[in-house]
Amino acid sequence: MTENPAVRIENLVKIYAGDVNALQGISFNIPKGSFFGLLGANGAGKTTTIKILTGLCNKTSGNVEVFGKNLSKEYLACRRLIGVAPQEFNFDRFFPLSKILEFQGGYFGLPASIARKRAEELLKQFGLWEKRHQKSSMLSGGMKRRLLLVKALMHDPEILILDEPTAGVDVELRHEFWRFLKEWNQKGKTIILTTHYLEEAEKLCSEVAIIHEGRLVKHAPTGDILKDYATLEEAFLSQTGAKPYKSMAI
Repeated sequence: MTENPAVRIENLVKIYAGDVNALQGISFNIPKGSFFGLLGANGAGKTTTIKILTGLCNKTSGNVEVFGKNLSKEYLACRRLIGVAPQEFNFDRFFPLSKILEFQGGYFGLPASIARKRAEELLKQFGLWEKRHQKSSMLSGGMKRRLLLVKALMHDPEILILDEPTAGVDVELRHEFWRFLKEWNQKGKTIILTTHYLEEAEKLCSEVAIIHEGRLVKHAPTGDILKDYATLEEAFLSQTGAKPYKSMAI
């Protein structure tokens, strides 16, 4: 019997008010344990796909499954399997870090004692333990990026979604993130990455999907794409006609 993929997306359509076709019937699977890159220019449909997957907006039609569970019928079970680190900072700026994380654990049903222990482990792992009593508004931009990741990991999800996780961070922190994500992926966890840094996707992702104007234009293992193109940037330009928005200092 074939194992269910981490995510199965079939003929997914999203039409916003005003007949804006954000997604026009995209279909692809994200294998369990993969490091999956979801690439596309601004407005391509990446964020809409993630919002549907995490319940932040409703699909117009199509089907989404998470480890074989139908997202529409078993939303809570699906959502518990997913951790999300969005591009925007989404924590209460007036709460100390420890409370932000304990509350996050509570949202996913962790008992208070387990949430406190989990928060301590993650804060120490990401170098934030000494800041645990500070309000998030007092953190630097890099530390806020770390906190986003810690918050997404509080309930130990099987799938981690990262939306531009290294946007605006320095090279040292970017490499620190890369090391952790590779280790986490090697434990069998599934990672879904959106990034405009195509060098980042090339270094991290085992498989990529390129979305353009709401349509899936390329989906393949990264190694297979690099047999036909010198870089992911070249493949992206060939498939979309759009230049990547950013380059990075590796």
